[in-house]
Amino acid sequence: MNKKILLLIFLVLAAKANAQSYMGYIPDNYAGIQGVIFNPASIADSRFKTDINIFSTSSSLNNDYYGASLFDLTSSSYDFDKDGVKTPTKNNGGIIYSDIMGPSFMFNIAPKHTIAIYTRARAIVNVDNINGELINRFSDGFDGADSFAPIDLGNPQAVGHSWGEIGASYAAVLWQSKQHFLKGGLTAKYLIGGVNSFVDGDNVSAGFFQSGDPVTSPLVTTGTITIGSTPDFIVGNEDVKFNPDSKGIGADLGLVYEWRPDYESYDLSRAKASDNNFRDLNKYKLRFGVSVTDIGYINYKNMRYDVYNVNGAVSAQDIKDSDFDNLGDFLEEHYGAPVTTYKDSKTNLPTMLHVDADWNMYKKFYLNMTGNLSLVDKQSLNKTHSQNTWMLTPRYETRWFTFSLPINYMEYSGMQVGTGLRFGPLFVGSSSLLTNAFSKESRGADVYFGFKVPVYEKKFKDTDRDEVLDRDDKCPTVEGPVENKGCPWPDTDSDSVVDKDDACPTVAGPVENKGCPWGDADKDTVLDNVDACATIAGPVENKGCPWPDTDGDSVLDKDDKCPNEKGLVANAGCPELDADKDGVTDKEDACPTVPGPASNKGCPEVTAEALKELKVQARAVFFVTGKAVLQSADKGQTDGRLDAIKEIIKNYPNAKFSIEGHTDNVGNPKANQKLSEARAKVVMDALIAKGVNPENLAYKGFGSTKPVASNKTAAGRAQNRRTEVIHVGTVYEGKL
Repeated sequence: MNKKILLLIFLVLAAKANAQSYMGYIPDNYAGIQGVIFNPASIADSRFKTDINIFSTSSSLNNDYYGASLFDLTSSSYDFDKDGVKTPTKNNGGIIYSDIMGPSFMFNIAPKHTIAIYTRARAIVNVDNINGELINRFSDGFDGADSFAPIDLGNPQAVGHSWGEIGASYAAVLWQSKQHFLKGGLTAKYLIGGVNSFVDGDNVSAGFFQSGDPVTSPLVTTGTITIGSTPDFIVGNEDVKFNPDSKGIGADLGLVYEWRPDYESYDLSRAKASDNNFRDLNKYKLRFGVSVTDIGYINYKNMRYDVYNVNGAVSAQDIKDSDFDNLGDFLEEHYGAPVTTYKDSKTNLPTMLHVDADWNMYKKFYLNMTGNLSLVDKQSLNKTHSQNTWMLTPRYETRWFTFSLPINYMEYSGMQVGTGLRFGPLFVGSSSLLTNAFSKESRGADVYFGFKVPVYEKKFKDTDRDEVLDRDDKCPTVEGPVENKGCPWPDTDSDSVVDKDDACPTVAGPVENKGCPWGDADKDTVLDNVDACATIAGPVENKGCPWPDTDGDSVLDKDDKCPNEKGLVANAGCPELDADKDGVTDKEDACPTVPGPASNKGCPEVTAEALKELKVQARAVFFVTGKAVLQSADKGQTDGRLDAIKEIIKNYPNAKFSIEGHTDNVGNPKANQKLSEARAKVVMDALIAKGVNPENLAYKGFGSTKPVASNKTAAGRAQNRRTEVIHVGTVYEGKL
């Protein structure tokens, strides 16, 4: 059974091998199927319809003992021992990792659900707890090496493991509430074992005693060394093959949270067909991811364990003569046969915790922070692990192109700077390229590349913005309805009513009449759309309806002042009125508000009683002696007389009364005449002031010409000094 000294393999590869890694590519929103190996939740709500990996590979190599310029290593004159920069410590270590992804794909099975199937072949070599100070002592060979007392080397380890896996992933949107968006993913893996081999030292020490003669100068060692390997680990001219009898299961778990402050801009209820539900857009401002990958193990049957007791010494010459092609043979030759056992072994996967935060700084510019933390105790026997890494990656990202600049700190190799490019189906990069280009003591190298077939989600084209996508639009540059395959409906008569809705497609008509011109069924020149009586002719003024005659008096309601009461045409449709119910119509009634006989044209006749009362009241109105001034000594009595006269006269609105003044014969007749006229006028004016219609009154003075008693006595003269109210006729239409 062949067994390599894995430590020596590591040191050689660190100086001369080209290594590769995916680091710096995974944060890309267009990493697609490669993203699932970092966090299975990343493929949910992705920018892909599907992503098909044809071939991709990634590898990395890192150590903390040996540094060199990557480009110097390609020179044929490079001296491994002299030109490199060594950093020996008591526990140097390193890691080599390689990954080949075969045919794989991811596919969105629904807007919120995605699946992925992938195939991978992987290999990892871990070297830990190697005493670099001891190695450094013999960097120039044994001839000039100084003697030194035994040094405690502790528990040096080297583990190598290769395997294949088939993974099936499912990711989905778990929760969405306004700006909060959460998705999760799970990967189940079927594992097929390849090679598992390790070298493990227990309490190993070494001391050297230089005697000047390599043949006799001994390297004194103590402790035990265990070499374990699978039965089919064959090295040399034969290939290392996968062993279908060694198999296992594994799993990856992941969550991704996105903060989407502009969530209202992506409201699906308002999305247009061309928006494709915004599936082509990265909607987050901040994205946080956490995942645990490579949970599981592979069960190897009948793994061989050889335990060597190395308490003893080996000469410097023996070490110089050996090419260490077979470590087991060397140990058995110089320390004796090992104790060999066979037993089943469960070999772990390099379980890791991944955390990352991605910030969309501005439009297509992003800044990513990623941490990869190993969850494996690397001190345990036959345990593979990945290196702890922290990485800051600014990038410019579009659908077809990404440029990234990963700045990272890795366990073993320290700070490194690289770059990455993606051009649609091709991607290539290294997280250590720039460091290796300029540094003379780079302690790590990686590179990745791949070819895939990406089918992106994208906004659909709708040139005329009619909500019919160009691919389905028969008229892509002219707006039209979905029902007509994106073409506008024709309008033959150009009446703004399209033919499909036009009842008269060849004759222009209004929209309200389904594109047909309005008719005039009753031929009254009022079109049917505004004719309130479309089947009966009527004037325009009455909206095409005939005027009504509600009371049937031949006077149309529009002209009838009494439309609900039959009347005469001559009286504007109203019957003749008799307001005072005296049998004389108002038209003929000289006193329409006061009943009166027809013989007096409807006016009341002045009765003898009224005239008698007027006479009594008028004679009781007294004047100041010799003047036309009403007496004020008994003003209340005078007003009462005048009020009584007023009330009588108002009962006869069309009667004419004359106020007559008389005097006795004492004095000048002309003066008496004037005094009588003046007194009559004073009474008339007083009645008018109390509200009597002036048209009903006249006044006249007779002086002493009409005595009613003898002027020879004082009593007679007193009777002759009087005022009388005389009915003189009736006023008809302003005439007596």
